[in-house]
Amino acid sequence: MGAQIRTVTQRMPSSPSLKTQIVVVGGGAGGLELVRRLGATFGRERFDIILVERNRTHIWKPLLHEVAAGSLDASLDEVGYRSHGFRWGYRFFLGAMSGLDRENRQVLIAPIIDEDGQEVMGPHRIRYDYLVMALGSVSNDFAIPGVAAHCLFLDSRVQADRFRQKLLNQCLRVSRVMSQDPDAEAFVRVVIVGGGATGVELAAELFNAAAGLRHYGLEVFDESRLKVTLIEAGPRILPALPEKLAEAAHAELEALGVRILTGMSVVEARADAIVTRSGEVIEADMRVWAAGVKGPPFLKDIGGLETTGNNQLVVTPTLQTTRDPRIFAIGDCCQCIPEGETKPVPPRAQSAHQMAELAFANIRRLLEGQPLQPFRYEDHGSLVSLSRYSTVGSLMGNLIGGRMAIEGRLARFVYMSLYRMHLIAIHGWLKGVAMIAIGHVNQIVRPRLKLH
Repeated sequence: MGAQIRTVTQRMPSSPSLKTQIVVVGGGAGGLELVRRLGATFGRERFDIILVERNRTHIWKPLLHEVAAGSLDASLDEVGYRSHGFRWGYRFFLGAMSGLDRENRQVLIAPIIDEDGQEVMGPHRIRYDYLVMALGSVSNDFAIPGVAAHCLFLDSRVQADRFRQKLLNQCLRVSRVMSQDPDAEAFVRVVIVGGGATGVELAAELFNAAAGLRHYGLEVFDESRLKVTLIEAGPRILPALPEKLAEAAHAELEALGVRILTGMSVVEARADAIVTRSGEVIEADMRVWAAGVKGPPFLKDIGGLETTGNNQLVVTPTLQTTRDPRIFAIGDCCQCIPEGETKPVPPRAQSAHQMAELAFANIRRLLEGQPLQPFRYEDHGSLVSLSRYSTVGSLMGNLIGGRMAIEGRLARFVYMSLYRMHLIAIHGWLKGVAMIAIGHVNQIVRPRLKLH
């Protein structure tokens, strides 16, 4: 006999006394914003809004490179799902989705296992009347040998914390060598594969962190002991930005000391090196993979739904899956081609935000028997922060063709505004503004780097 599977809410959906159950799987930027809107609007009397998420807390994914470098203390910025759910009228269910039973309208939840290998909770089934998949994405290693085994990823808070600990340990090793022999050739060698926003922002943030370590007990260590190589398979870094801005970022990184290789693909990752197609073996203490994204592997053909080769759920312009109108998908885990367009919506935070808004509106229209609206992606531009050194980007891409280039303080202000808008979206105006104010205070009173 297999493990007994518990079903949350056993009554049949057709029962008059049964609440309409809306389940959102994934508590990232889009999923968390969506359940807040659903909970605040529908409440608990006739509706049961459930968020299923494998982590207990949320942190905005674009900030993970700062968590990894130690520039941001995630404990100060994370959002606890249970308290947030209590505030906004939804229920939080801790667990990881493992499958989908469309015939019975149930989400399958894997057992929860603690760090000692003991089962905390057995497998579950959660019924739904409407389901929204907001599972985000994971790094795409393109099946390149050694990447999964020897590279670090920045898909989650856990991975970012792991990177930070390895970075600090390596800095400590180099500092100890230097204290014993000031003339020693000791360096922290980091190779980052992927010249998109994550790779570029991490490269700059590493130098910011290294420059600050001398103030926290590593007196003989500074940014000169850091060797960072950034590898991009395309012709230039930051392909989402105008070429002029990408060139400015390229020059800024090289001024910091980053070695940039463009037009260069990786053929193998080893325990101590990255091997390029040209045959160069780049030795590295830490190897970071930020070269592309795909949907979580378990999404492939899940429940008989249509998926892409990158495990993304294919959705119609209304964000409903092509084979089941009761199931929506938003964010990086879906492929959406808006009406009149030929290219899918890009995997960006602004895409998830816009999809969350429409998913909420369309679920509301379904419940009211009104026609659904199609998704129209509005490109508000792209911004990339090079830590405290610079910020570059373009604004209002759809309106002016992405040609409004901004740099410096204005770009930094707009970049920070994106996170402030996220806080307001998930907390509401009152608490969101309070959180922004607290963040400014923390910048003054808290340590510059998180070293634990």
